[in-house]
Amino acid sequence: MERKLATVLFVDLVDSTSLVAGMDPEVARRRVTQFFERVSHCVTTHGGIVEKFAGDAVLAAFGIPQAHEDDAERAVRAALAMLDSVKELGLVARVGVESGEVVVDEADSTFATGEAVTLAARLQQAAGPGEVMIGPHAYRLSSGRVQAEDVGPLDVKGFGERIWVWRATSVLDEAPPGAALAAPLVGRETELELLQNTYERAVRDRRAHLFTIYGDPGVGKSRLAREFVEGLEGATVLAGRSLPYGESVTYWPLAEMVKSAAGITDDDPLEIAVEKLRDSCENEAIADLLGLASGVLEAVQGDRSQQEIAWAAREWVERMAHDQPLVLAFEDIHWAEDALLDLIEHLAEWVRDAPLLIIGLARAELLDVRPGWGGGRLRATAIELEPLGRAESEELVEALTGNELIDAETREALLEKTEGNPLYLEETVRMLADCEGRPLTEFAARIPDTLQALIAARIDRLPADEKAVLQRASVIGRIFWGGAIAELADLDELESVLETLLLREFLVPEPRSTISGETAYRFKHVLIREVAYSGLSKSMRADLHARFAGWLHERAGEELLEIRAYHLDQAAALITELEGGPPPELAHEAAEALEAAGRRSLAREANRSARKQLLRAFELEPTLERRYQAARAAWRLGDMPVVSKEMETVREEAAAEGDHWCEARALSALAEVALNRGGDVGEAERLAHLALDVAEADDSEPRFDALHVLNTGAWWRGRLTDAERYAREQLALAQASGRRDLESRAAVDLARAHMARKEYELADTMLATARELADESGSIVARGFALSSSGDLATYRGQYAEAKPQLEEARVLFEESGVASALGRVLYRLSVVAWHQEDIDGAERLSRESIRTLLKLEDRGTLCEAQRQLAETLLLQGKLDEAERYAEAALETVGPQDMSSQASTRYTLAKVRRAQGRLDEAEKLLREAVEIIDQTEYREFGSDSLRDLAQLLRERGDEEADVFERRLAESADADSRAARIA
Repeated sequence: MERKLATVLFVDLVDSTSLVAGMDPEVARRRVTQFFERVSHCVTTHGGIVEKFAGDAVLAAFGIPQAHEDDAERAVRAALAMLDSVKELGLVARVGVESGEVVVDEADSTFATGEAVTLAARLQQAAGPGEVMIGPHAYRLSSGRVQAEDVGPLDVKGFGERIWVWRATSVLDEAPPGAALAAPLVGRETELELLQNTYERAVRDRRAHLFTIYGDPGVGKSRLAREFVEGLEGATVLAGRSLPYGESVTYWPLAEMVKSAAGITDDDPLEIAVEKLRDSCENEAIADLLGLASGVLEAVQGDRSQQEIAWAAREWVERMAHDQPLVLAFEDIHWAEDALLDLIEHLAEWVRDAPLLIIGLARAELLDVRPGWGGGRLRATAIELEPLGRAESEELVEALTGNELIDAETREALLEKTEGNPLYLEETVRMLADCEGRPLTEFAARIPDTLQALIAARIDRLPADEKAVLQRASVIGRIFWGGAIAELADLDELESVLETLLLREFLVPEPRSTISGETAYRFKHVLIREVAYSGLSKSMRADLHARFAGWLHERAGEELLEIRAYHLDQAAALITELEGGPPPELAHEAAEALEAAGRRSLAREANRSARKQLLRAFELEPTLERRYQAARAAWRLGDMPVVSKEMETVREEAAAEGDHWCEARALSALAEVALNRGGDVGEAERLAHLALDVAEADDSEPRFDALHVLNTGAWWRGRLTDAERYAREQLALAQASGRRDLESRAAVDLARAHMARKEYELADTMLATARELADESGSIVARGFALSSSGDLATYRGQYAEAKPQLEEARVLFEESGVASALGRVLYRLSVVAWHQEDIDGAERLSRESIRTLLKLEDRGTLCEAQRQLAETLLLQGKLDEAERYAEAALETVGPQDMSSQASTRYTLAKVRRAQGRLDEAEKLLREAVEIIDQTEYREFGSDSLRDLAQLLRERGDEEADVFERRLAESADADSRAARIA
């Protein structure tokens, strides 16, 4: 079977019953036969075929078995000719026409099935006498060639939604167009000069520049970039492209660049690939992270986030650009996943003292998913390639044809149809050149209305072997290998077929093959690949996807695991669509590959891809561990409702099966959800203790996570002795497991307890250790936490000038790492520093930014602090009503057992109430704040409430003010003694 884009025509006589009534049967039969003959003649004259006769109706198809670029127009022309022809017989007919995908048994079959067939029949029934009714697809394909009246939406039996239809009245005559063979760069001098000037600025200033080229398919983005890089001298140029199915290959463009720079092929033995990579990187930590991203290494110790990979890429890029300017060309970034787009923007923002030009080629759809792409950067440029103007299009036509293949009339029609799109011009002229002696005027009127129709027409005119190679190559992707085609196509002369396709410019050579010993080819345009793929039946696609996956596994092993998983998944999905489910052996193989790919994605923290891959693996072949890994990906994404639901299922199933490994991890995750999302310390502690009870003694990961939850819960309650004990247990566990990054995090937790007791020297010592451990581990996340806490300590000491640079560096690291909760807290602490430095506008801006970040996370502990800080800032600005709103919101947000924030939010609301003159309410809130702190071991957080309460009581003439003033004095003396001892 084969799938084809075709146009279907239904024609029927009007009131055929009255036609034969009272008429001699032989005469009536002759009239009906003449009707059939006239209709058939109109169909075949316009290049269609008559599929069948049903009663007085005729079903015809255009595009079967041979597709034409203008099948919809041919069908409408034939329909209008039919009405005139049968009118000569004294008969009246009505016609319905629609285009769409149909399935035929064989290439020369005349039996088609598909939605277009049904809709054409319904449109014929809805048409009036002597009318041609056309559906939306046929109208779009024939637009500009057919004059049609808008009928509007129509209720069509069997279709859920109303169908918009048109009434065709005539077809516009047109002149024959021409031909083409080669495409020089025309009309892009200004854009090329801008690219060159931007490159020169990058070299002169030694700064990174981002240059995005937008444009529709075929408008010349790749051609412009290629012309630019071919003119460069003394520069390193690396290119990579995003695949249309990029979820499985988040960092594929980076991988192409890294492997190209290191001279790695995908079938290099692991040790050779690693050696090449490390030789090219010099720094082993950077090499490992890039190896993880590029697939050279299957894993490294501990998971690494996409932001750490971005850091490694930045270091690698800066080293690459050290000796000579570097150009990175990212193709088709409208298909890129968020992680890759983040990486490109990260490089553009943070690469310093290096001549780097990043070129991104994209369709306008990129701005649908990333509206702010490139915005707000001083060194970012974006241009849109518009279709060529009239004069430029004429110049291109002349360059392609040399004025030898087409006359002026044909050129005019060509220019009108292609509307300045260089690829439309190039492909149309090549199609005409393929006519091989046939009159150009025969094809000039049938220039395709869409590029898909044009390419389908070209492909259908190929010999069977060449068409088969294109279709099998399309299953592999934009780039494919000759050996893979030999596996998928049984051809004796494959090499000559490929050479012919190169000469016909369906394909171009791919200069670098990622599999050594294999010649690589590329479809000249992705749409050529898409159209070739669309011609395969789903059953054939499934078979070819599975066979290619087998070849890939044999040839490249696990190096291209994500690609193999994609193809196995496609095979399983297609068979499921056709038969209700895949064969067990295919389901098993696909699930295993998807699970392995998902684990790799998790290790790189490409969490959206991991989530999709692991969910699909679980769907194909459910296992408890796959369910857990899918939930873990959701945990990484911060999707707390999903984590809560799925981890609870994991926990229940793991407990039933006696799987302590999964159960302990699920309990740790649920404990974190209970704490951060629910603000329920008691439930979080209960779940964390269960995790510790269930986890094996040597299973460090869930035990560390559970202890961290217990530490945070104790800190929330103000039980600093318990918090310190848990932090020391975390530290011992991290040391035993050899995880420097976790050891650094435990040191930060321990320092936090010291800070809350005003044991600043002890905290300072512990934070210095945390920074050293973070640097040893190479984890930018651990370093961010250490710097953030160091900034907190400086803030507590009133050393705001020292606090700010540490917090700013932590902010950069958390932005790079994507740890949103930590970023929100740093923004809040920066707002506090700005407030103390009397930068009130900065404090407001930073508080609002912190709130925006934290609201999405439902992080109750930090969000309430950011809200109350904004309230205090607004109060200082005299914006009393807004300050009241945020102060009240903070008190509503705070967790019931978060003692420090319970006190601080009451303190802030008391300040608002005092400014409003509501002194009784202010006094009540301040007393509550003091009572809350008195129940805890906190020393850092109570003095403000004591001071304001004493001051308020003194102003009101209340002698109890003496009590609180004495407490303030005693607290100050105690702090002074502690400082002298330290």
